[in-house]
Amino acid sequence: MKSLAIAFTGPSGSGKTTLIEKISLKLTPKYNVSIIKHDPSNKATFDTKGKDSYRFFQTGANVAIVSNEKTAIFKHKGSNMSELISYLKPFDILMVEGLKNWDLPRIGVFRNKIEKEYLPYLTAIAVDNSIAKEEIKDLDVDILDLNNIDMIIEYIFKHSKKV
Repeated sequence: MKSLAIAFTGPSGSGKTTLIEKISLKLTPKYNVSIIKHDPSNKATFDTKGKDSYRFFQTGANVAIVSNEKTAIFKHKGSNMSELISYLKPFDILMVEGLKNWDLPRIGVFRNKIEKEYLPYLTAIAVDNSIAKEEIKDLDVDILDLNNIDMIIEYIFKHSKKV
């Protein structure tokens, strides 16, 4: 399989993380899946205070923690898309949460209302029945059922970008 990438965007609390989790759970038995999550407010914590990796990172060094079962990389600067892709390869599907400035096909996730400022970035929207049909009928994007994971996965395979 080729390395395909797609992104998900939407307001906080819209269900992006839950959707990506459901898709990943369905795909990982058969495919190698990678996920990148944007942390726009630098809220994520990377390690426990006092542990070796925390102490190393506090020195200003970039740190990689490697074991037989997993690898974690902590850097003091952001990474661009191609750099992160090279870290995560090989994968079949890469799902990105956020990072609107990355040039990827993008599914907007919405509940209760469509926030129009997201529309210029989107190739599709995933909505549930909390969105009125009149609100989406004239949008120039594909419309996906947020509760139909198989439909969204089919869209991913058809519309993702080879990276």
